Amino acid sequence: MSIEIRVPALPESIADATLVAWHKQPGESFKRDENLADLETDKVVLEVPAPADGVMGEHRFEVGATVTEGQVLAQISPGGAPAAGAAASTPAATAAPAAPAAKPSAPADAAKLSPSVRRMVEENKIDPAAVPGTGRDGRLTKSDVTGFLEKKPAAPAGSGAPAATKPAAVPAGPRVGRAEQRVAMSRLRQRVAQRLVEAQSTQALLTSFNEVDLGAVQDLRARYKEKFEKSQGVKLGFMSFFVKATLEALKKFPLLNASVDGSDIIYHEFYDIGVAVSTDRGLMVPIVRDADLKSFADIEKEITAYATRARAGQIAIEDITGGTFTITNGGVFGSLLSTPIVNAPQSAILGMHKIQDRPMVVNGKIEIRSMMYLAVTYDHRIIDGRDAVQFLVAIKDNLEDPGRMLLGL
Repeated sequence: MSIEIRVPALPESIADATLVAWHKQPGESFKRDENLADLETDKVVLEVPAPADGVMGEHRFEVGATVTEGQVLAQISPGGAPAAGAAASTPAATAAPAAPAAKPSAPADAAKLSPSVRRMVEENKIDPAAVPGTGRDGRLTKSDVTGFLEKKPAAPAGSGAPAATKPAAVPAGPRVGRAEQRVAMSRLRQRVAQRLVEAQSTQALLTSFNEVDLGAVQDLRARYKEKFEKSQGVKLGFMSFFVKATLEALKKFPLLNASVDGSDIIYHEFYDIGVAVSTDRGLMVPIVRDADLKSFADIEKEITAYATRARAGQIAIEDITGGTFTITNGGVFGSLLSTPIVNAPQSAILGMHKIQDRPMVVNGKIEIRSMMYLAVTYDHRIIDGRDAVQFLVAIKDNLEDPGRMLLGL
C-alpha cells in the first residue's frame, strides 16, 4: 500500500513554498526520517522527512515548482517494496538499452550542502568532491561552484558533446560577445529586498555614529578567555559584550526597543535581540529571546548555535520571528563604516564595524588604541536625535568600562 508524501504545514503568513531539491529519485530506497526533499519559503528551508522506510515513487512536481500546504509531492511504497508507478524491470527477451551516463557520486558530507549549492551541483552534474570549498569547515559556496564551472575544460572529442574549437585571434578592440548570466532571486532574497524597501518607504530613517575604545574588553577577554571556555564550554567573543551593553542602554532609552503601530507606540517590556547572520542563502536574523535574563555564556552559546544552524539551512521559522532590536556586525567582513537599515517593525538597529588600531589622544598623550565605529539607524518618527546619540554614548560607556554592566551603572 502506497503512502502519500504531502507538503507539510507551512509557517503562519506563508502561503506557498518552492520545491528546490529532491533527495530521492523514483525507485531509490530510504530510511525513516531521511530527508526526501527541500522546500524553500520566504524565510526558511523546510525538510520533508520520510514517515517510514520505503522506496520513492513518481514525483508529482519538478524542482522549481511552487507548492502549497497539503499538496501531494510523491507517493512511496513502505517497507522496501517497488513504488507504484516506478519503472518495471525490462523483460529478458528484450535487448537491454545502453546504460545511461553515470551520475556523479556525492561525498559522504553532501548533506551539508545548502539547498542552493546542492541545486547548482545537481543541475550541472558536478561531483561536489571535485570542487574545493572555501566556506566554513571547507563547505562549498555558490561562488565555489560558479568558479569551478568557469574553469571547467571543454568535453573531449567523442564524449557526445561537440568538441571545442580554438577561436580565431581577435584584434585588439571592443570585447566580442559579452557573456551574461541570469539567475532568479531565491525566495529569501526576494523577501529581504521587499522588507528593506518597505522599511525605507514607511519609516523616517536616520543614522548617528560614535566610536568606542575596545581596549578594556580586549584585556578582559585575554585575561579570562581560557578559564571561560573551560568552565562554560564556549568561547568568549565580542558579541556577548555588545548584547549586554545594548541591553543596559535599551533600559535607559526604551523608545529604541519600541515599535510603531498606526498612531500608537508599543513599548516592549522584554528584550528579544536579533543578531544578523550571513548565509549562502542571504541574511537571517535569529532572535535571542529574553536576552536580559541570560548570562554572557548563555548568549554566546545561543548565538553560536543559531549561526551554525542558519548556515546549514536548519533554522526554524520560530527562530527568526519577532525581535525588538537588532545588532548587525559588518566588521567581520572588513566594513569600517556603514548605515544599517532597520528591521521593521522594529525602530532601531545597531551596526558594529571593524576593530582597527588608530592613534588617539588619551590624557593629553597620543596612544595606539583598538577602535570601532558604531552606528545606530533609527525611526525618527518616534526617536529624537538626542535619544539616539545618548543611546550610543551609553553603549560606548559600557564597553569602555565593562564593570558598569556588572554594577548596573
